Amino acid sequence: MATIVDKDRAVTMLRTEFGAVVELGATLDEEAWNSPTCLPGWTVKDNLAHMLGTESSLAGHPMPDIEVPERPHLKNDIAKLNEQWIESVRPLPGAEILARFRTVADERLGALDAMTQADFDTPTWTPAGPDETYGRFMRIRHYDCFLHEHDMRDGLGLPDRDDPAQVAYAVEEVIPALGYIVGRKAGIPKGSRVEIHLTGALDETFLVAVDDRATLVDTLDGDPTVALTMPVMLFLRLTGGRTDADSHRGEIGRAGDEGLGRQLAENLAFTI
Repeated sequence: MATIVDKDRAVTMLRTEFGAVVELGATLDEEAWNSPTCLPGWTVKDNLAHMLGTESSLAGHPMPDIEVPERPHLKNDIAKLNEQWIESVRPLPGAEILARFRTVADERLGALDAMTQADFDTPTWTPAGPDETYGRFMRIRHYDCFLHEHDMRDGLGLPDRDDPAQVAYAVEEVIPALGYIVGRKAGIPKGSRVEIHLTGALDETFLVAVDDRATLVDTLDGDPTVALTMPVMLFLRLTGGRTDADSHRGEIGRAGDEGLGRQLAENLAFTI
């Protein structure tokens, strides 16, 4: 079923997120821009260039006609398309890329402000699948930018920007994937009951029942087979493939079946 996303809330979240990226970038010198991040082959500047490229595409700007060298981190066609935008601005200083991002972000926000809820409900292709809505695409854009902002922060050794509203909105994009994560990625067996409790800027518990398929539920019909507890920002990094559970053993609480708990924690990543 296609996802209906509230237009005004989505635009507000994107506006705040774009503003946070610009505010962060305004503090950086060129050495900081060239700091490596957790994403293979990408610096802080490359993360911003990726956001610039995606928003430029959505604004209707043509893809740069540029050849991308073979690189180990380019493992699929989407990665190669992303790299075209990044490669096109890689020689530029970070401040110039930031100025371009500010311009295209303003352009995109102007276009989004002019849209109606009906426009947001229009069926379209999204990274989550071909039969979704434009609104879902914009929620994905917030999620993607929020993660990349924190890739930049991690690379710079800066603390999280754990604004509760922004964190909660990013988590909303992960929750629909929990059935897939639990049942397919982690391979938690049929008959299991799973509890994931998040702490920090978002204090919330999510439940998954694994029957013929793994499904998000409101209540469990018994004690959880496996339960994980972790900070919400770690959950976002793990589900976004930014880190691995083994590096955060002390931050992940496990209860129930020890082996299944470890299996789930090690297989939370679902993004490309």
